[in-house]
Amino acid sequence: MKLMWSLLLLGLMLAGSFSVAQEEDGEEADEPAEDAAVEDEEAAVEDEEAAADNEEAAVEVEEPEGPGTEAGMTDNRQPCAMWMGGVPGTPGHSGHLGRDGRDGHDGPRGEKGDTGEPGEKGEPGEKGGNGAPGPRGFPGNPGLKGAQGESALLYHSSFSVGLTDPVPATNVPIRFNKFFHNEQHHYDDVSGKFHCLLPGVYFFTYHLTVYTKDARVSLFKNDKPVMFTYDQYHEGNVDQASGALILRLQSGDEVWLQIYGDEDFGGVYADNTNDSTFSGFLLYPDMGELEERRRRSVGVSRH
Repeated sequence: MKLMWSLLLLGLMLAGSFSVAQEEDGEEADEPAEDAAVEDEEAAVEDEEAAADNEEAAVEVEEPEGPGTEAGMTDNRQPCAMWMGGVPGTPGHSGHLGRDGRDGHDGPRGEKGDTGEPGEKGEPGEKGGNGAPGPRGFPGNPGLKGAQGESALLYHSSFSVGLTDPVPATNVPIRFNKFFHNEQHHYDDVSGKFHCLLPGVYFFTYHLTVYTKDARVSLFKNDKPVMFTYDQYHEGNVDQASGALILRLQSGDEVWLQIYGDEDFGGVYADNTNDSTFSGFLLYPDMGELEERRRRSVGVSRH
């Protein structure tokens, strides 16, 4: 029995020495010499305490030899070094950080997000240049037939007048007082002037008897002479002076005849057997001006 206790104590001491030697070998590479000495002392104290505990445990489990012991029973217990662990070692230092791992694979495509709010309106851009002309289009459909317009034949203006006596004054309109035709009353025998009421193109003509003196006659339009006629009287003869022209007139224009000069040129004559006449008529009206005047009159009447 004493031999067994001696072997047990020797095994505990060897196991503790072996553990201390392993700890010292692992820590010598990294820790300073002072730390290693302190740890050795702590390890020895722990080993002694562990050995004492083991002895107490062995005394408690030991059974006395004697008659109560069964003959032939096999002892399966193992040495303490096989079933009792050593003192835990001190934790090692933290290792260096490892290298970054490889990039992972792309994840699955996410769901479509919500529509964002509209942005602010941008500045207007510069005006672009004219584009190339496009191809010529197809002819359009014929338009509807328009309403029937007014015929030029619906507009009339004409007169033909003459004298009954010689002209007494010069440089004033000749007042023809003998009417052959004046249905529209466009010629005024009081003023001796033709008043244009229908714009258009007119034809004027005159045939005058010249007697007792020379005659010089002018056709006036709005206070301006347009045409002159001169006839030299020969004593004992009765002469004729005539003229004709075409004028474009606007509404409000006036046309007349008058003796041009002093009394020595006032030989325009008329009596029961000799006539002096002045005539004019509308060739065709100015339809554009008539239509414009008609629209103006309709607009005024509506207001």
